[in-house]
Amino acid sequence: MPDAMTPSQLDAALVARCRQGDQRAWAELVQRYQRLIYTVPRRAGLSEAQSADVFQTVFTRLYEHIDRLADPERLHAWLVTTAKRESLRALEQGRRIVALAGADRDDDAPEPIEQVPDPDPLPEQVLESLQLHHQLRRALDALDERTREFIVLAFLQDPALSYQELAARLGVAEGSIGPTRARCIAKLRAAMDRLS
Repeated sequence: MPDAMTPSQLDAALVARCRQGDQRAWAELVQRYQRLIYTVPRRAGLSEAQSADVFQTVFTRLYEHIDRLADPERLHAWLVTTAKRESLRALEQGRRIVALAGADRDDDAPEPIEQVPDPDPLPEQVLESLQLHHQLRRALDALDERTREFIVLAFLQDPALSYQELAARLGVAEGSIGPTRARCIAKLRAAMDRLS
């Protein structure tokens, strides 16, 4: 695939090749999204086995519907939405099983564990956060190499680099870090806007 393709254009090109029966395109498409699709149910709190089931279902649905996808450039959104729906379906199914298992109890008093507030975000919030994280990763991938390098060094290091360390790593004057930072953030925002 040409380097000039955006992630959405690459998706559309892979879908077109899959529709022609290109097995290598299918393998590339699965490899491209396998981590995201597996991570969605895991972050929603599903077990490895349940997550594997969601993963299998999502790609089975894609295989069955690939000829009918209305907008192949929005494949990423289609996959994430399908993974979220399947994850929520699996969570609901798990809740029904737990409710049925507890139906034999004689007293109506809540279990002690039910009285403890859960500080974790709801699965929907976790999935939205994961989707935003993936969109950020795609936007980073769409940036030019120098901008991407700056953002990774400036924001994704743990511990964070000082301006002096950042300037030394990039081989630039320390005084140029602030303006460069502002330009790189603007480019990243624009890339995210194009992907949404």
